[in-house]
Amino acid sequence: MRVHQSGLPFNDASGDRLRDWIGVDRDTFYDQSRIAITPMAFCFPGYDAKGADLPPPKVCASTWHDAVDSALAPRLTLLVGAHAQRRYLHKTTSMTDTVAAFRDHLPGIIPLPHPSWRNTGWLRKNPWFETDLLPVLRTRVAEALS
Repeated sequence: MRVHQSGLPFNDASGDRLRDWIGVDRDTFYDQSRIAITPMAFCFPGYDAKGADLPPPKVCASTWHDAVDSALAPRLTLLVGAHAQRRYLHKTTSMTDTVAAFRDHLPGIIPLPHPSWRNTGWLRKNPWFETDLLPVLRTRVAEALS
């Protein structure tokens, strides 16, 4: 909700975690001449009964994603979370399997888990994310921004 109210994507603790993962500071992250952030929902979809964010409404993808995607020419695309991975990779595998196979999508795409606090347990269970994927991610981001 804080992100929705501020109008800045990843303007919360998950954004801090994501910026740490990719190795950029806040100013670089929000520099629209260098980084484009395309949200899956283009709106805050609300909460479910357990307090988790609802999935992005399908109408958002059909209304906005093709138009936005055609306007961008990214050097690197980070697919943050299972919803983005399903849309852009057309994957039916689990988020863990998709992220673990990150090398299959290099050099132009890197799938990532969502940096939410809810995934802290996932990060502990998958230490390869930090040891194997993060160094590649930081290198590719630095290359794309240079």
